[in-house]
Amino acid sequence: MKELIIVKPEKCVGCNACVRVCPASEANITKRLDNGNFVTTVNPDKCIACGECVRTCTHGARDYVDDTEEAMAALHTGKINVIVAPAIKSVFPDNWKSVLDWFKKQGCRVFDVSFGADICTWAHLRILQQKVLENVITQPCAAIVKYIETYQPTLLQDLSPIHSPMLCEVVYIKKYLRFTQPIIALSPCVAKKNEFMETGLVEYNVTFKKLMEYFERNGIKLTRDYNESFKYDFDGEQGIVGGIYPRAGGLRDNLWLHDPELDITNSEGVHKVYPELDLMASLTQNVKPTVFDVLSCEFGCNVGPGTGSTKTFFEVMKTMRNVEMEAKSRRKTSGGFFRGAEDKQFSRFDNELNIADFQRTYAVAMQVKMPTMEELDTVFNSMCKFTEAERNYNCHACGYRSCKDMAMAIYRGLNVPENCIVHAKAMLAAHNSELTNITMQCRKLSESMSVNMDSILKDMNIIRNVNGSTDEKVDNVAKLLSNAIAYCENVEEISFDNMPTFIKILSTTKEAFEKLHDSIRVSTESTLSVDNYIKEIDELIKSINSILWFE
Repeated sequence: MKELIIVKPEKCVGCNACVRVCPASEANITKRLDNGNFVTTVNPDKCIACGECVRTCTHGARDYVDDTEEAMAALHTGKINVIVAPAIKSVFPDNWKSVLDWFKKQGCRVFDVSFGADICTWAHLRILQQKVLENVITQPCAAIVKYIETYQPTLLQDLSPIHSPMLCEVVYIKKYLRFTQPIIALSPCVAKKNEFMETGLVEYNVTFKKLMEYFERNGIKLTRDYNESFKYDFDGEQGIVGGIYPRAGGLRDNLWLHDPELDITNSEGVHKVYPELDLMASLTQNVKPTVFDVLSCEFGCNVGPGTGSTKTFFEVMKTMRNVEMEAKSRRKTSGGFFRGAEDKQFSRFDNELNIADFQRTYAVAMQVKMPTMEELDTVFNSMCKFTEAERNYNCHACGYRSCKDMAMAIYRGLNVPENCIVHAKAMLAAHNSELTNITMQCRKLSESMSVNMDSILKDMNIIRNVNGSTDEKVDNVAKLLSNAIAYCENVEEISFDNMPTFIKILSTTKEAFEKLHDSIRVSTESTLSVDNYIKEIDELIKSINSILWFE
């Protein structure tokens, strides 16, 4: 799969916020770098591109990519068809028509996905009436589709076989209008790219956010739309009530408009819809609703991760309400305007469209191997979790819902034991104990060198008298020795902060001793003392280095 969610490692602080909000359990891979920092990257094969991590990351470490640059380059290569999601009206309420006018000026045909949504509603009604499926999970949301394919394949039997509104529009353009040129989709959704690649029906996914960034970079100015009417001169038909699909429960409301008795339940938002899909996978068919209308984004596509919108929920819903009222004023029925009346548009669809043209199939992702209890036990031990209480601490600091989920991630190579707070505390306690031992060794060395200082200096004077060439070395050792003793006496406790300084002093003193070693051996009786000091200093340096990076 194409990498849609990207990571900027230099900005990642390892806070686990992205893991915490991600509904896809195998999408994130946390690694520990050589410097001890943690960085979380993305596995594109397991990521559903819902974009929740991009919204959540406050450090700028997450972003997404779409096809804006490639699409803009393609505008100069020939005729292009542009389809636009109805969410554009709420994302750019003041200039959405100017955006579409700009594409028309580039020689593009522009089509309304609201019309594809009307086809989508019609097709769903017909398969429900024909009892093609007993239960239906709606699929306009590409993130939901990828989640079911990857994590809940048993639900594929319930996933609607009808294309999303965007692809219903594309099929209509290509098969019925016979415009076969490449297609640019203007959308609020990062995940749509997965749908386009899987079906091969759309070449370019251009999100509203990246499109506006492109306009700004290239100095493209948009004029304000003073005409508040939702009518626009599309190259194909303008949709009717399909224009409310971007709001939460939009498909449900379309179905109820035609069949008020349908059993429909809706759910939206990453923290709600995915756990409910997991629950649904465990239910028997008779418990499930006839239609489960689902969206990944809490307030629908109007606030999708690719919108860049700063509009409030109330502003968005007000726009959608206005779209609905305007659309209903254009809707024609043969039985008045009450709910459930025969829709003339749908009667025409019955006569002109083949429902089979608007259906698709799905791909099942390879399922991961589940660890045995023995394998999971080994992982828990590596996390320093040895008791049942420790294994059910469930603090969520790692980003997972439970310690077991974290252990599963470690088993699959998606995380590391060091990212567990219990493991970190256990290691910190062990290292603090080691630091206390090093501090005691330091003080003993200082005391020993202080006791023997006069003897060592006396021996060094003998060296100076016997071998004048060692004068500089002798003075250097005496000075470094005094510094080392002073440092050891003054430091109250060895810590991570003063370790580098202490290592430097010890290493320099050791090197000076080693340079004098041969002269001392033949000239004094201090050879044994100096040898012992070299060994003791070497051991101290090794002890400090062994824990400096929590190794």
